[in-house]
Amino acid sequence: MNPYKDFKEVVKTELEGLIQDGTLPADLDLSRVAVEPPRDAAHGDLATNAALVLAKPAGVKPRDLADTLAKRLRGHADVSDVEVAGPGFINLRLHDRYWHGCLASILRAGASYGDSDLGRGRAVNVEYVSANPTGPLTVGHARGAVVGDAMAAIMAKAGFSVTREYYINDAGTQVDTLARSAYLRYREALGEEIGEIPSGYYPGEYLKDVGQALAARDGPKWLAQPEAEWLPEARRFAIDSLMDLVREDLAALGIEHDVFTSERALVEAGGVDAVLKTLEARGLVYTGTLEPPKGKAPEDWEPRPQTLFRATDFGDDVDRPLRKSDGSWTYFSSDMANHLDKYRRGASTLIDVWGADHGGYVKRMKAAVEALTEGQGRLEVMICQLVKLTRQGVPVKMSKRAGVFVTLREVIDEVGKDVVRFIMLTRKNDAPLDFDLTKVMEQSRDNPVFYVQYAHARVRSVMRHAQEAFPAIAQDPETLANSHLHFLTDSDELALIRLLAQWPRLVESAAETFEPHRVAFYLYDVAAAFHGLWTKGKDNTRLRFLIEGNPELTAARLALIRGTAQVVASGLDVFGVQPVEEMR
Repeated sequence: MNPYKDFKEVVKTELEGLIQDGTLPADLDLSRVAVEPPRDAAHGDLATNAALVLAKPAGVKPRDLADTLAKRLRGHADVSDVEVAGPGFINLRLHDRYWHGCLASILRAGASYGDSDLGRGRAVNVEYVSANPTGPLTVGHARGAVVGDAMAAIMAKAGFSVTREYYINDAGTQVDTLARSAYLRYREALGEEIGEIPSGYYPGEYLKDVGQALAARDGPKWLAQPEAEWLPEARRFAIDSLMDLVREDLAALGIEHDVFTSERALVEAGGVDAVLKTLEARGLVYTGTLEPPKGKAPEDWEPRPQTLFRATDFGDDVDRPLRKSDGSWTYFSSDMANHLDKYRRGASTLIDVWGADHGGYVKRMKAAVEALTEGQGRLEVMICQLVKLTRQGVPVKMSKRAGVFVTLREVIDEVGKDVVRFIMLTRKNDAPLDFDLTKVMEQSRDNPVFYVQYAHARVRSVMRHAQEAFPAIAQDPETLANSHLHFLTDSDELALIRLLAQWPRLVESAAETFEPHRVAFYLYDVAAAFHGLWTKGKDNTRLRFLIEGNPELTAARLALIRGTAQVVASGLDVFGVQPVEEMR
């Protein structure tokens, strides 16, 4: 049961009645009509903007239309009161029995509560992490990993067919540098004194393992070979080794991708050729000379004819080159091939989760997707800002190139994957995030992962006590759904039910806006409402969950808290977090 969706249909039905009786014009577009929670809960349970968005096309005053519509809504069986406010908002209050029915529906739906048909099975590709295979994942990569995985889970719960993808950037100079760095460690493993790591090489200790593994497999085979012979094999071996490490780190975070796409394989299979052919067929490629980049002195700029994509036709700032000066494809070209490939595999909505340093790349990539798909594909880019890792407020330094950094695996081993996943979603992805290794383990209201988990654990504790004190009360969802829920009359009890009833709407809104952090905020609100109710019962024995000598009221309150635990568990499942049965 989704009260907002249900009453949107109620409002539309009443508007259609006004159209049928001639009060409103027949061609009125009702698509902008919305039913949402009012900004102030004191104003009611639901609010609709119908009069505000329809007044002008209907040729009437908003307040007059609101009054007319309000009269019809007052006759609905579940509506206890209707109020017209301001310029024409309509606020609705619903009978308590409606909310009791919502709670029963929540219990009966079980894990499927909140599932939506919003996506109607449409294919969505979510690409995330996609870190260069040049070293272990850092805590910075963790944010994109968690945001992407949660976004994929939300889209799936909202009814989309989701593919989780990792794009391996295994072409270009950075992997050649990786190969040379690994080869150096290979020589070291065979007993050679390599001295100081050359400038520009990857100095990380993790490459010692790669070098030792290559030496164990091939022995001194490559020592006397020229670079042209050993470089391809060292590159392949290093990439495969580090991608195995990446997969292990992601698995420790509870993340599994459906598809791993190799940039090198895509290019070698003609993926960029397909891009060029597609763009040329649409007249979107030409040979031209770009203006010098801003901020560079004229002597630094060598004007030369280039193969250019007409990116400005699709909202980009400048046209973009497809080939480098040496004739090889630009990174942008292979990235275009990646997105065209995803679209041709059936995904019309493409979601990319990128790091903070890719913000300037968004316009050109959106232009490319629009051009390559003739406007049929949509690219949504989620930029993840930096994570500031601290311990008791003191920054923990990270530098991948310097080989001095905190790996994702180290953080998981210290605080656990569930903590990492939850904390990464407590801020909007495009806002910086502070991650204090000490604070995230505190058992306090200021630690959101503890506060939410504690709500679930508290419910489970109450249910265990109830099993001992009231063994005759069956705790299965169907029995609790059929209990005397009308005994739930306290304002905070009803407020909690209303909050639980927002979960389906929250899932849809998070999917539509690409904002998985909304789930974290919602779960915190649910936990706060539950803890507040628990505290209220501690102070007032009549409001406790277990009432001695009153099994009917006890059963109703068990229904309420079981529904609460169910919604919390559903939200945590979207985050890939395991709800706990008890706190230790």
